[in-house]
Amino acid sequence: MFKAVAIVGSVVVLGAVGYLFWSGAGPLPDPEGCEVTVGDLTVSLDTEQAEHAATITAIAVARGLPARAASIALATAYQESKLRNLDHGDRDSLGLFQQRPSQGWGTAKQVRDPIYAANAFYDALERVDGYQEMRITEAAQEVQRSGFPEAYEDHAADGRALASALTGNSEAKLSCVVDRADVSAQKMTASGLTPRAERVRQAVEQVFGKQSLGGFEPGGVNTGHMEGSAHYEGRAVDVFFRPVNPDNKRRGWAVAQYLVAHAKRLKIEHVIFDDRIWTSGRSSEQGWRNYNPPDRAGSQAILEHRDHVHVDVG
Repeated sequence: MFKAVAIVGSVVVLGAVGYLFWSGAGPLPDPEGCEVTVGDLTVSLDTEQAEHAATITAIAVARGLPARAASIALATAYQESKLRNLDHGDRDSLGLFQQRPSQGWGTAKQVRDPIYAANAFYDALERVDGYQEMRITEAAQEVQRSGFPEAYEDHAADGRALASALTGNSEAKLSCVVDRADVSAQKMTASGLTPRAERVRQAVEQVFGKQSLGGFEPGGVNTGHMEGSAHYEGRAVDVFFRPVNPDNKRRGWAVAQYLVAHAKRLKIEHVIFDDRIWTSGRSSEQGWRNYNPPDRAGSQAILEHRDHVHVDVG
């Protein structure tokens, strides 16, 4: 009798744990990490790799380079560092691209700055005549001068998929599962933003350049948004892409995907763009999904966030 009760109890417990695991809400939540799915190809990244991939691509977007340039850069960084900002390498090689200070790439500190390193790579790539028509491995080799010139082609497909998503050419194709930020509330500063929201604003403009921003003002805003909006607490920033057209839509998705990739570092809770919303959390069901704006008067483009990326922080 005791054995039968024990077996039944075990089944109940296992069933409950299984349900919680399946729902992503229990003691076995979905692991942190990011995925890009473009066509039949899925590329899995941890959050550090996703941050670096997004930064490398954002620099290409800011420079007005084609997605092909980002594909080459991403395949190169995959091969050289596995998209990690390494503090070591062959001889004096360092950073995402394993650039060597002794070969004129910059100081050790500079080549370990992902933004500097990406710009240095693109500076060299743009000097390669016809790089857009070359195989990815050939263009990368012209920049890197590696002892293994064919190795970059091993990462060409992943580079193309990441570039397609992170340049905004493939919409809502990168999603991350990250812990919700467990942080204390912050007070609004003179800018009308909390320090965490201000950090997001600075991060966006550091990689993409000057942007059309809104949703905050000195002293804070108290009208123009739905009840309970993070804007009223200084926790939200809007990045505008007007008018609504294919080019601005692509640029908006590039910024939106960058923010998702950096959500863990920047303590981001929500990103909304083009009638889609991403929410932080440990369930993969909280990735990009349809956004249902509240019923209220106003432009449909604004209500559905088709003309601006909304981002808010914890």
